[in-house]
Amino acid sequence: MAMAIYVDPPLWPAHGTVFSHLVSDTSLEELHEFAASAGVPERAFDGDHYDVPVRRYDDLVAAGAIPVEARILVRKLIASGLRIPARERSKALTVPLMERWNSTYPGHEELGLELLERWGEDGRKYHNRTHLMAVLEALDVLTEPEKPALTVTLAAWFHDAVYEGVAGQDEERSALLAEERLTAAGLAPHEVAEVVRLVRLTATHSPKTGDYAGALLCDADLSVLGGDQQSYARYLAAVREDYASVSDDEFAKGRAAVVRRLLRLDPLFHGERAKALWLAAARKNLAGELA
Repeated sequence: MAMAIYVDPPLWPAHGTVFSHLVSDTSLEELHEFAASAGVPERAFDGDHYDVPVRRYDDLVAAGAIPVEARILVRKLIASGLRIPARERSKALTVPLMERWNSTYPGHEELGLELLERWGEDGRKYHNRTHLMAVLEALDVLTEPEKPALTVTLAAWFHDAVYEGVAGQDEERSALLAEERLTAAGLAPHEVAEVVRLVRLTATHSPKTGDYAGALLCDADLSVLGGDQQSYARYLAAVREDYASVSDDEFAKGRAAVVRRLLRLDPLFHGERAKALWLAAARKNLAGELA
């Protein structure tokens, strides 16, 4: 059987650059051999692919990797039987997320582990650890060179900690969980109250004028809307999977209502940096989806 190595366009942002994925359609052994001969470090391997930075893309194609669109690469990977399911991939974020938690709120490892377990529940396709990491990374981007306030970061960790797929109710139950757990952890009452307020705000994404912390969290939570076409398509597929039990008709009706509500949000993003980064793309993505 002919073996082939595939690489998708550098579309995946991380560590201040963009990355491609390098996969084999046959075996991991073949993939490791190719990577080693092309000088791709072992640490770049992530379960079923290598993450390679944009500067290496041309070299890899020159070395024999076949360039394909991201969706084709995923299809090849699934057909090969080497694809790691999303649930397993979500587990790969355990260590980096736990490191973030321990640097955010040291001395409360048990609470961090409970939250990670909640974000890693079976059945979560969009509202999973990947989304949690995306929100935390968006907060970093929006507050650079500073760090986000502790209460904002804690609110990000709690904002979908309870997830049953019931809008409004999930946020309320997540807020109550935050109140209970953070009070027990000894966080100052005024800080607990602020985390609870922020978690509730993610139900509407409508902070009041001058609510910097609220704007920050809402902007980070909706940053996915301002992705490029590929990442927006990935987001839509994951949201559809989250509501797998709902019929296509019902989902289409419900989703159209959500998209209309998002398009009516004025502003959709609140901070200047968030507007500059994501607003134009988000409006285009939402309008395109509705059409």
